Amino acid sequence: MRENYISIKDDWELAKVLHQSEKEIRRYAFQVVNLTAETELALSHTYRDCLFIGCSLPKGFKRQGVDCLYFPNMGETFHLRNHLYSPEELYEGYQTGNPSSYDTCYDGRVYHHYLKMGKIASNVKETLARSLHDHSISDCLHDFLSHYPERSLVGIMGGHSLKRTDKAYEQIVKLSKRLTEADFLMISGGGPGAMEATHLGAWMAGRDEEEVENALDILRQSPCYKDSGWLDHAMEVRERYPQTDYNSLGIPTWLYGHEPATPFATHIAKYFDNSIREDGILTIARGGILFTPGSAGTLQEIFQEAVQNHYLSFGYASPMVFLGSQFWTEEVPVWPFMQDLVKREKYQNLILALSDSDKEITEMLIDFRKEV
Repeated sequence: MRENYISIKDDWELAKVLHQSEKEIRRYAFQVVNLTAETELALSHTYRDCLFIGCSLPKGFKRQGVDCLYFPNMGETFHLRNHLYSPEELYEGYQTGNPSSYDTCYDGRVYHHYLKMGKIASNVKETLARSLHDHSISDCLHDFLSHYPERSLVGIMGGHSLKRTDKAYEQIVKLSKRLTEADFLMISGGGPGAMEATHLGAWMAGRDEEEVENALDILRQSPCYKDSGWLDHAMEVRERYPQTDYNSLGIPTWLYGHEPATPFATHIAKYFDNSIREDGILTIARGGILFTPGSAGTLQEIFQEAVQNHYLSFGYASPMVFLGSQFWTEEVPVWPFMQDLVKREKYQNLILALSDSDKEITEMLIDFRKEV
């Protein structure tokens, strides 16, 4: 088997490679780096079987290459990536107090371009550009997750329509805070509702109950993501309670671009292709998934996750925890249905739990993590 490509994703890594004594640079993947900053050094080497993805290249550089591939940025609206998005990058250009400025911030510009070109685009350049973008996001996501034990990756699934004033929202915040403090990386679809509550909890990790309640009071002024102050109040909480100690991962999509990505997620893997994104969340969260009250999308995710666990697709099954006993037994009686399917062996290997206790859920996930 041929050796893998060596990824170069920042200026320090690039300088190290260009300063090496070997004349030929072979089998490297240069990703969104600027080789024009080191033009003389870059042109002093030859390149064999290398990839140049979204790079700035000196004039005449391609004459130095043999069997190399070049993937340029293909438009001005969005670019290939060598790191996940941050909230600051997505909302660059947004002005608090001016909700209409979302249309001209980076995230808004990409979304409007996406709609203009068509959610299912027919322009081959556009579809290729989106695919290359999403590939770069997946590559960055793989790098980011490599720093975490896989059983420390926990996902929360739930409805985007959950309001900041709902009791369930507060419960998700406090549970996510507890899990983050127990060294879990919290993951969600990165949007509003239950997803935002997940990242707010992670953002407020390490703070006391009074600070959490103050943050919730600020957010309750605009309960729904459709309210004009929804994003401004989130920015206000971030400003009042800044932090750099805890991470969380949001995985939104421009398919649902009318739902803003939560700025409480410290790392954001935003995709064009929702199928890649949706399957990815379930695949990543090897430490377990918490299903909070939701509608059609959440129900779909339950059965997608059950299939992965039934077939032990990744070598073992992960906990499926249903948060909200009344909802999952009466309003949407998935819990008794799943229990019956397991009893009749239509599903095997599932690790199921139904609980309303933050402490009980946390202890269960910690015990599962210890089984390695």
